[in-house]
Amino acid sequence: MSRIGRLPVEIPSGVTVDVKGSNVRVNGPKGELQYVFSQQIGIAMDKDQLVITRGSDDPAQRALHGTTRALLANMIHGVSKGFEVVLEVDGVGYRAELDGKKLALYVGYSHPVRIEPPAGISFEADQKTRQIKVIGFDKELVGQTAANIRNVRPPEPYHGKGLHYLGERIRRKAGKAGKGAVK
Repeated sequence: MSRIGRLPVEIPSGVTVDVKGSNVRVNGPKGELQYVFSQQIGIAMDKDQLVITRGSDDPAQRALHGTTRALLANMIHGVSKGFEVVLEVDGVGYRAELDGKKLALYVGYSHPVRIEPPAGISFEADQKTRQIKVIGFDKELVGQTAANIRNVRPPEPYHGKGLHYLGERIRRKAGKAGKGAVK
């Protein structure tokens, strides 16, 4: 059995899970998520936890076993506590600010780049720490939105300017060699 897949997923109070075959709907204080899983994997309610089973040791089913459990755990965590990704703004004159619900990025272009948040996503911009927070209850959507923001101005390797994840290590390159080294 999969080490991840065999672990039951605990359902906290305030979260309701509705399992109909391979269709799972999760409701919580932050929102509602729905996902249709593979028919090969069994999902069953057992008191206040979800148990994930598989029919055989076929490699495809083994791969789906742990993935299904991880997706269910992320859905339950998302609707109960939510997810957040933090991006940092590095560069002279670079900044991010909120314009209503939209995020306005001033990152070296001739115009500000405005990003509309998708449904279920909100932004926070802190001027002091130069950080952007992407907050939501769908882990996949939070991560994709943060990646889209980062792609507006990815960090460049010579000066490190741009948008990057909090704690991301930027691989730096040496610049040009010194002047007049070879005649």
